[in-house]
Amino acid sequence: MTSVAEVQRAVESLWPAATAEDWDAVGLIAGDPADPVERVLLAVDAVDATAAEAVERGADLLLVHHPLLLRGATSVAATTPAGRVITRLVRERVALLAAHTNADAVDRGTSGELASMLGLTDATPIVVNRVDEALGLGRVGDLPEPVALGELVRTLATLLPAVAGGLRAAGDPARQVRRVAICGGAGDSLLRERAVAGADVYITSDLRHHPASDARERHAAGEGPALVDVSHWASESLWLRPAAEQLRAALSGVEVLVSDIRTDPWDFAVPQEEHAWH
Repeated sequence: MTSVAEVQRAVESLWPAATAEDWDAVGLIAGDPADPVERVLLAVDAVDATAAEAVERGADLLLVHHPLLLRGATSVAATTPAGRVITRLVRERVALLAAHTNADAVDRGTSGELASMLGLTDATPIVVNRVDEALGLGRVGDLPEPVALGELVRTLATLLPAVAGGLRAAGDPARQVRRVAICGGAGDSLLRERAVAGADVYITSDLRHHPASDARERHAAGEGPALVDVSHWASESLWLRPAAEQLRAALSGVEVLVSDIRTDPWDFAVPQEEHAWH
């Protein structure tokens, strides 16, 4: 029988905790390392819905991308959102494990997977990992052929799971782009990186107003990339299926499932047609 500790070791072999960013909080969040595991469920977020799904589908361990207690906590009482998740999982003996920036850094991580889906050639990290130079945050590479920015955004819309907010872009939709920088999840902290500044377009999530406005102005002046802002959850959900494949190969006899629940936080959007780009 496979134990929680053995699943931890498999996760560590695939996504070493040492390669996580200094501020991150990866690893076992809740559960007994000695408990048996027959079924694992993968999800981007540990929320009420995915915790309930883990219980309903008979999972013994929930492996998530986002650490539930990343910013620290003084209580896990069931009166808080995180506390309710922890309480339910502990009560049902479902362990909770997170692989975050350590899973971003690999070639089949969030950025690497999207780079592969777009067919980028010679893709390399935007920021090289401090532990392993072959790994790192983000990816930058070239499309096989130049395409119009608008066409690239439409392609992304077919590759990523649909969410209420859709995709947003800044730049001339007819302009040809070839060199593409990608950072799955929140990526405006990388806007000034040389690899991003030298790209034709930067695809990421959670671009805040001021960094995006500044980058847009630089792009309009001929410096830096066009921008494409996609859903944080949608970009990081791309990691789940390759991760499940790798875990199945590493954990003989353990069933590995992928959650179908979309944990993007937005429920609907109202387009303002007079301002919409067509």
